[in-house]
Amino acid sequence: MTLDPTDEFAPRHIGPSREQTAEMLEVVGARSLDVLIDEALPVSIRLKEPLDLPAAESESQYLNRLKTIARNNRVLKSFIGLGYYDTLIPSVIRRCLFENPSWYSPYTPYQAEIAQGRLESL
Repeated sequence: MTLDPTDEFAPRHIGPSREQTAEMLEVVGARSLDVLIDEALPVSIRLKEPLDLPAAESESQYLNRLKTIARNNRVLKSFIGLGYYDTLIPSVIRRCLFENPSWYSPYTPYQAEIAQGRLESL
C-alpha cells in the first residue's frame, strides 16, 4: 500500500465542492465566481497586473526555511506573570478592570485579547 504525498497543501485543502460552489452562487444570484467578483470588487481598487510572487514552496521546504530562521532566536528568561500573584487588589479594581469583559470581548471596539486589556488597565 502506498500513501499519497502530503507535502503539498493544495491537494489537502478542504474547500467547497463544485456542487456546493454552484449552490452558493445560486443563493447570492451570481452566474459564476468571476461575475460575483466583478459585482463585489470595484475595478478602481483592483491590481492591473498579477502579484509578483516567488514560486510556491512545498510544506517541507517552508518548514526547513522556518527552522533556519528560528535558529537565530535567542532563548531568554520569561518573567511573565511575576509579581501578579500574592498581591492585594481592591475589589473595585478587580471587578472593573480585570473581570470586566469589555476589555477582552471581541464584541467591543477594544482589543480582543485579554492580555492587551490587562496591560491597558495596568
